[in-house]
Amino acid sequence: MIPGVLENRFAVVVPTLNEAGNINKVLSELTAALSETQYEYEIVVVDDGSTDGTVEQVRDWTKRDPRIRFLSRAGERGLAGAVLYGWSQSRANLLGVIDADLQHPPALLPDLLKAAERADIAIASRYAQNDGTKGWSPLRAAVSRLSTFVAAPLICKKNLQVTDPMSGFFVIHRRCIEGLTFQTTGFKLLLEILVRGRIKTAAEVPYQFGLRHAGRSKANASVAFHYLHLLGRLSRDLVLRSSEQ
Repeated sequence: MIPGVLENRFAVVVPTLNEAGNINKVLSELTAALSETQYEYEIVVVDDGSTDGTVEQVRDWTKRDPRIRFLSRAGERGLAGAVLYGWSQSRANLLGVIDADLQHPPALLPDLLKAAERADIAIASRYAQNDGTKGWSPLRAAVSRLSTFVAAPLICKKNLQVTDPMSGFFVIHRRCIEGLTFQTTGFKLLLEILVRGRIKTAAEVPYQFGLRHAGRSKANASVAFHYLHLLGRLSRDLVLRSSEQ
């Protein structure tokens, strides 16, 4: 990590892979939302080798706004790895992540930052209210609920009341993860942070998960495989930790 953590500073990572149809709108809405907060901020776009013009669009933004940074991970893949890399290149004391496809509303960030003032982590939750997954197909809703259900025992062992441990939209204090190593493959970074991080308090902010604005989803069979691998590893870690106590 870059030495010298800066207080009252927020860094939000936007992982990208071929998001040319979304990135201009995302960055515009992010800067508008964050300008309403008390924090100095930076928006860190971490790209995994886009070939559709995403890179050129982001570079144009960096020329106009020094608060927007571009980092390239060409040749590497993995949303979790992109987020962790972006965080490691920032000196902010508050860290966040948001998708680049506009399924996470940037306008929610001020509420998440406010919630983070009273908790170790603030999570945008699709399940804190009943309509958070409105418009989903029955199959997608069932898969999401099942993924959340099988993760529940891991969260309960930490005594955390979290309805959406699969969320990809959250804000966390750097002190909660400093010095820890997390799985860089897959999409479920939050779950591992909740289980392995120094998290004592969690706040949730309800929102309605949006439809992808443009481009294609990155979810595939390998995502499910990495999730199952993560569940197994976290379960073994908890058992080992309990036996050592």
